[in-house]
Amino acid sequence: MQLTYQPFELLLKHPFTIAKFSRTSTPLMLVQIAYEGHTGYGEASMVPYMGESHQSAIDFLSKVDASQFKYPFDFASIVNYLDSIAPGNPAVKAAIDIALHDLDGKLKGQPCWKLLGSDPAKMPVTSCTIGIDTKEVILQKVKEAEGLKVIKVKLGRDSDKELIQTIRSVTDVPLYVDANQGWTDRKQSLDLIYWLAEQGVQLIEQPMLKTDIDGNAWITEHSPIPIIGDEAVQRLADVEKAKGVYHGINIKLMKSAGMYEAQQMINKARELDLKILIGCMSETSCATLAAAALAPQCDWADLDGPFLTTNNPYKMPGFSAGKWVLSDKAGLGFNN
Repeated sequence: MQLTYQPFELLLKHPFTIAKFSRTSTPLMLVQIAYEGHTGYGEASMVPYMGESHQSAIDFLSKVDASQFKYPFDFASIVNYLDSIAPGNPAVKAAIDIALHDLDGKLKGQPCWKLLGSDPAKMPVTSCTIGIDTKEVILQKVKEAEGLKVIKVKLGRDSDKELIQTIRSVTDVPLYVDANQGWTDRKQSLDLIYWLAEQGVQLIEQPMLKTDIDGNAWITEHSPIPIIGDEAVQRLADVEKAKGVYHGINIKLMKSAGMYEAQQMINKARELDLKILIGCMSETSCATLAAAALAPQCDWADLDGPFLTTNNPYKMPGFSAGKWVLSDKAGLGFNN
């Protein structure tokens, strides 16, 4: 096995603003693993709140011994090996895991979604995210999202109602909402949630601080629409903790350390009767298709990375009727 990698800066179409910060780009680490004439591709998307960077990724990857990746791959053992190198670092671990899944599919001549047991006919529509912005830019973003079946809206500031009203002035498509831990008063939040339900909002992610377990559980108990844990649910061990606190969880490959553990989280969530949203960070076609391979096993999808960026180094995956189209090509199925 030969492991290579290169830093990459993914540029955003618009400044991406959520409840607590804003950014115009996202540092990535593009990973390749070559074996017997085939190459698997992966990526780490290192958004600020997760604490990873180009330097931390390089430091981690310099410690990885690719000879540990014996074929056929034992992904559980690989996850344990990567965790043994250093705690944390889920995005760069995901990059390796994604590359190995892509390589595995190519070596077997099978698409990843088939090896993972997904049914393309069950692919959910994907939402397109609109960050907090001025009324003029919000309207521009809505126009850019024409043709998509769902819009996801970032909230968590005093302008929440105004932002929703601006969107509703030009479209009646269903909405998802992500407060990104921005709400602080549970009763005010619940009043807002009832109003949001009237506006066609179908789910709400992480209303209050992830550490405010009682507050989030109280909102979940009283909410008329599903409440989804995001920042509070990182890896497999967090899924069981979400039971009774949220109606469901948001799984992202950059949090779960890759596709293998993401599927374990899906299985655990089903066992606990939790709903599942599969989401993303700012990502290229590579990580998008990695998540899309698992999306048919989930209730909702928020896989909009390629729509929100300007320098995706790979070709756009197939997209039709608001859904990603899974290819029959071996591996992830994207064109590099």
